[in-house]
Formats: sequence, structure tokens, C-alpha cells
Amino acid sequence: MFRGRFSHTIDAKGRVSIPSGFRLELQGSNEQAPIVTNGVTVAGECLWLYRYEDWVEYESHLVGLAPDNLDVQAYVRFMVSGASECPIDSQGRTLLPAFLREHAKLGREVTIAGVGGRIEIWNKALFDQNQTSTQEDFQRIASVVAGLGR
Repeated sequence: MFRGRFSHTIDAKGRVSIPSGFRLELQGSNEQAPIVTNGVTVAGECLWLYRYEDWVEYESHLVGLAPDNLDVQAYVRFMVSGASECPIDSQGRTLLPAFLREHAKLGREVTIAGVGGRIEIWNKALFDQNQTSTQEDFQRIASVVAGLGR
């Protein structure tokens, strides 16, 4: 599981350093490179970074959903066509494809957040805005979450 958040920068070549704890979890015992894809949340666009085996499981689930449903087709197309292998180099960096950086509006400063089964990579300003909004509405959000566990 991924947890915590870190501030990093993207270099001129589009590479970002993955925090060492996340790196170890991403690579695990698998030789396959992690997968990065489009991410969309109620708070805005970001990138989702998965361990290879977790992505394969998620992707299999997606393609098994009602393939004749146009909304399902659109969602699968968006997620799967955006997926790219992102090997981590010896300095702990990974190259984020330009089209994905554009999708998430990533500039130089980013926030890398562990959110359980995946990592999210955010434009730092958008992440900070989202955190402020969440804090301002936290009692209502916590109430909704508490109701889901029953």
C-alpha cells in the first residue's frame, strides 16, 4: 500500500524522482515496469501510477465490463490508451510522457501522493487547492465516509 505525500520537481526532460519507499513498493519482485495513466478525480486531473501487476488486474476488470456500453467503451479507451510503462532508472527517476503531463497540467512542481493501491502525481498547486477544500468540508466528507462502513 502506498501512503504519504512528497513534493518533487519534474526536470527539463520530463523525468520525476519517485520517493524511495514508493520505488521499492512499485518495483517489488516484479521485473515489469510500473504503469502510469490518466487519472481523473472530483478534484481534477492527475496521473495514476500502478505496480505492473495491479494495473494488469485493473485493466482486466475494465475490459470485462459491459463492452457494448458506450460509456464503458469511452472510460476503457481513456484509461487503457493512456497507459504507458514507466521504467525507473538507476537514479530513481521515471519519464512521464508529454501527453500525460499535459493531461494532468503538470509543471515543474508536483506532489506525489500515496493513496492506497496507487500513487497519484499532481500539479502541486492543484493538489494544495484540493487539500484546502477537503479540510474546509471535512466534517461533511467524514460523515459520508462513516456512513459507507455500515
